Amino acid sequence: MTIEPNARTSECRVLYGCMGLGGSWDPEPYGPSDIDAAEAAISAALDSGITVFDHADIYRHGKAEAVFGEVLARTPGLRERVTLQTKCGIRLADEDGPGRYDLRAGSITRRVEESLTRLRTDVIDVLLLHRPDPLADPDEIARALTSLRRQGLVRAFGVSNMGAAQIARLQSRLDVPLVANQLEMSLHSRDWVEAGVLLNTGGATANGFPFGTLEYCLDHGIRLQAWGALAQGRFTGRQETPAERATADLLADLARRKGTTPETVLLWWLMRHPAGIAPVVGSARPERVRACRDAALREPDLTHEEWYGLWTTARGVPLP
Repeated sequence: MTIEPNARTSECRVLYGCMGLGGSWDPEPYGPSDIDAAEAAISAALDSGITVFDHADIYRHGKAEAVFGEVLARTPGLRERVTLQTKCGIRLADEDGPGRYDLRAGSITRRVEESLTRLRTDVIDVLLLHRPDPLADPDEIARALTSLRRQGLVRAFGVSNMGAAQIARLQSRLDVPLVANQLEMSLHSRDWVEAGVLLNTGGATANGFPFGTLEYCLDHGIRLQAWGALAQGRFTGRQETPAERATADLLADLARRKGTTPETVLLWWLMRHPAGIAPVVGSARPERVRACRDAALREPDLTHEEWYGLWTTARGVPLP
C-alpha cells in the first residue's frame, strides 16, 4: 500500500470508523482476506484525507483492532501518519455475565492493554469511555485514566454516548481535559438538534436527548464526533419512507449542483452546525469511503436555507 502525505491529524475533520473491519461478528478467527479488505478500506480513507481511525475493543470481538494492527505491521511508517482512537467500557455477553457496561479501574486497564496488543502499538492516542456505567465510581475512573496517561499508554481521553451532566461529573475528577464526545448524530437520528427547538412544545417529552449537551461540549472545547453519520444508507441507498425518498432526491440534486456526492452533502449537513461536529464514516466499502472525500477536504458548502431544507424534508413535517 502506498501512503501519500495526508492532512495533519489536528486538521482532520472526518474520522474513519473501523467497526466494519475484521470479518464476521463472532469470535471466529480472521483470515488473510479480512486483512486485505481492511487494508483497502484504510487506503481509501487515507486517499480521502482521513487520518483519524476510530476503534472499540468490542468491534468484531476485537478483530477490527487486530486486522488494523496487521496492516500497521505490514506498512512501515503508517503508524506515524495516523491517529488511533479506541473505546472501552462495553462487555459483550460471556461466561461471566450478560452484556453489560464496565468502567471499573481494573477493567479499563485490561481493555487498554488488550487493545494495544491487537493494534500492535505502544500508545493509544485517544481513549473514549464507550457507554456510561451506572455502577461506576468517577474517582476510580479518574485514577485509572491518570495511571494510563502517566505510564504513556494513552495520550488523551474522551467519552461516548454521554450527556453534559455525566461529562461534567467525570471532568471534575480529572486533571486533564476530556477532548471528545461521540454520539449518534445524523440527518436521520436528529434528537441532538431537535432538542434545542422542541422546548415549550408537546414534542419535547418524546425527545430523549439531554438538552444542553451540545452547548456544554462547545463551551468546554470537547469535540463532538458523530457515529452513524451516513444514516445507514437511508438517504444514499435504501429508502423506506416518503420523507427518506424526498430527502434522497434533495441530496442528489444538491450534490449535482455542488459538484460532489450525496454522501458528502449528508456529512456537510452535520459539519455545518456550529458545534463543530466531526462525522465518523463507518463503511467498509472503499468506494463509499471515497464518496466522502470532499467532506474531509472541502469546507461545508451549504447555505442557511439549504441546511434547513434538508432538515425539514427529513423530518417530513414542518418545524414547530
